[in-house]
Amino acid sequence: MSVVIPTIETERLVLRAPQLDDLEAMCAFYAEPRSHFVGGPVDRGHVWRTLLRSAGHWQIRGYGIWHVTDRESGRMAGFTGPLNHIEWPEPELAYSIFSEFEGRGYAYEAASAARAAAATHFGLTRLISLVDPGNDRSRALALRLGASFEREEMVLGHVAHIYRHPEIAG
Repeated sequence: MSVVIPTIETERLVLRAPQLDDLEAMCAFYAEPRSHFVGGPVDRGHVWRTLLRSAGHWQIRGYGIWHVTDRESGRMAGFTGPLNHIEWPEPELAYSIFSEFEGRGYAYEAASAARAAAATHFGLTRLISLVDPGNDRSRALALRLGASFEREEMVLGHVAHIYRHPEIAG
């Protein structure tokens, strides 16, 4: 099966398929302590497998994480999109913006575009976000996106707060 990954463009960002050239930017992100909310810090080999997992998710599920690129610099700025690992209770709108791109509204712009594209392209109209209880930035973004706290659940042995996004027409 070959999946065509749509490219989504916003005013300042491009959401595109994962690429081998993203490895160095991902390694820098996953080396930072702030990556602990998404499984880091981890070594280069683990980041490589994360990149492969992102590409594989598209192939197996038909949807997945877009890599967010800053239009101005052309550099990878983060990732966002619908994820549904087998341990997840249902499809999630995931998002992370790399530290050098924080404070510009990129996370909101990217996640909003990804949520709309997930509904339009894949029929995923009512996503959740899994938020670590200690991740104030993620919780604030979920709320800014209109999501509301629904419940607490154990996911992969960790407490996750589940925020429900409003339904979006597909």
